[in-house]
Amino acid sequence: MNKKNKSFFEKKMKEYTIGEKKYRVEKIDKNQEKFFFNFFKRVFDICLSIIGIIISIIPMIFIGISIKINSKGPIFFKQERQGKNHNSFKMFKFRSMIIDAEKNGAQWAEKDDGRVTKVGRFLRKSRLDEIPQLFNIFLGQMSLVGPRPERKIFYDEFKEYIEGFDQRLLIIPGLTGLAQINGGYDLKPEEKIVFDIEYIKKRTLLLDLKLIFETILVVFNHNGAR
Repeated sequence: MNKKNKSFFEKKMKEYTIGEKKYRVEKIDKNQEKFFFNFFKRVFDICLSIIGIIISIIPMIFIGISIKINSKGPIFFKQERQGKNHNSFKMFKFRSMIIDAEKNGAQWAEKDDGRVTKVGRFLRKSRLDEIPQLFNIFLGQMSLVGPRPERKIFYDEFKEYIEGFDQRLLIIPGLTGLAQINGGYDLKPEEKIVFDIEYIKKRTLLLDLKLIFETILVVFNHNGAR
């Protein structure tokens, strides 16, 4: 996290804390829909997702073979996530964990998570496990940039102590976002929402391009990976 964003983040966190383990995020005007931005963003998403899928076909084949050799189970992992306006969808990823990773129920990914396979650890550090989400983007369920989609069970938990957390669902979720390039998995939900709200307020195509470029840098330095 750069000094500018760190200063902004610390100020917002102080503003939003309303009690012990309770937070209130800034309220967004739901009537400020950016129609032209949304149109061009969708065109941008379709074009780049098609290019990305074509470029990644061969790498995806090798990744799939590596996953099958390394551990039992399917190559792809599908998980229900919350999309815009609470519309759920199946998010695609390359499987990076053992097949019974959640036999004891839904669990938040931890650093050095023992459920992650050897190949999965590399995929997560390099963010290559996220490549199949290009298909979610092409289908319009996700965008290249936006708040990361979360599971309903965790949304319900986070809403209990973060007032306004649901505002993340005002826009289509993304493959990457402001929170991802400022900590990603290392940020707590009450910290991520600060960056998500800021993105929703300021979103522009120029900002999206900036975040995509910064995401590429994160992929190479592995910041925030688990």
